[in-house]
Amino acid sequence: MPEEGIHLLRHEDILTFDEITDFTKTAVASGITKVRITGGEPLVRKGIVTLVSMIAGNAGIKDLSMTTNGTLMDQFADDLHKAGLQRINISLDTVDPQKYSYITRKGNLKDVFKGIEAAKKANLIPIKINCVIRESKSEKDAREVAEFCRSNGLELRYIREMDLVKGTFSTVDGGSGGNCSICNRLRLTSDGKLKPCLFNNSEFDIRKLGYEKAVEMAVNAKPEQGLNNMKDGFYNIGG
Repeated sequence: MPEEGIHLLRHEDILTFDEITDFTKTAVASGITKVRITGGEPLVRKGIVTLVSMIAGNAGIKDLSMTTNGTLMDQFADDLHKAGLQRINISLDTVDPQKYSYITRKGNLKDVFKGIEAAKKANLIPIKINCVIRESKSEKDAREVAEFCRSNGLELRYIREMDLVKGTFSTVDGGSGGNCSICNRLRLTSDGKLKPCLFNNSEFDIRKLGYEKAVEMAVNAKPEQGLNNMKDGFYNIGG
């Protein structure tokens, strides 16, 4: 999130739980079987456990996961698992408490560690750690995160630092994200825009077009390769 803050959406511009759930049913009917809840930080949305339960009620979903910073997971892990969440990804770029506080603007690394332990106990596994690197996984923070993962039975994914405007991205080390040749992902924003690619300006309004039509148009508009995005920031389309 930019240090200077962000433009806040009106409450009525944000998708309701019913809209998200109904859209997900349409997407699953169109062949989608994996759903990931992301952000921003999804655990700060009021009623997040209810939303997970509503989405999980769709029998066609084979993989329901969440990407989170983990700082609130200690409070929600058990309830999320009971609601139907299967696994989580946690964003963690350093295990140095001071550096973590600086990167996250006053975040407490101990809260992340508590969240990881709570997720383990709740059986939200596998727990995958997303670690952003600048140049290579030989960087000090990257190596220390790797050792932390080895010591705690966590799966590690290195993600090269991205730039939407410059179109800078690469395949995730330890995952398939960023590999345009096999990408079949769609991103739904909080205000109802369906994006076929993060590194592309295209988007389709599910409220205006209808769910089925939006899915069809987004799939057909999926580019062979991501280029750049001149209108969005990661804070409003998700990381």
